[in-house]
Amino acid sequence: MMSMTSKMMDTSMEMQHMEGMDKMMMQELIEACSACEQACTVCADSSMSMGADMAKCMSMCMDTADMCNTMMRMMLRPSGYDMPSMMAMMQACMMMCMACADECMKHADMNEQYRMCAQAAQQCAKACESMMGAMKSMMPMS
Repeated sequence: MMSMTSKMMDTSMEMQHMEGMDKMMMQELIEACSACEQACTVCADSSMSMGADMAKCMSMCMDTADMCNTMMRMMLRPSGYDMPSMMAMMQACMMMCMACADECMKHADMNEQYRMCAQAAQQCAKACESMMGAMKSMMPMS
């Protein structure tokens, strides 16, 4: 089933002028960012009740949720794409997601949600990496 976002992007005049942009891959990144943001928010909230020992994990999850939300919103605004900035943002999002996944996996034996959060972060990192690969051909030649 096609999401409302996909339908809107298909009718967007800005998208029609973006030669070479893989709209399905864009949608996958948007969905991965959204899922990671939600998982990290839940994980951070749960970590609050576990005391100071979980402060790093909680902070990493909150930062990753913010990063994913920003990445998702940037992907939803194709008319403002600046390819070097988008590539840098995806790289930063990917690195933050990988760091968060590593931190959450350290606590996966405590609660299944840490493992689930790590998986969402890994999937988001992978979606960023895939999108970066697809967008390299769109980068301006220097």
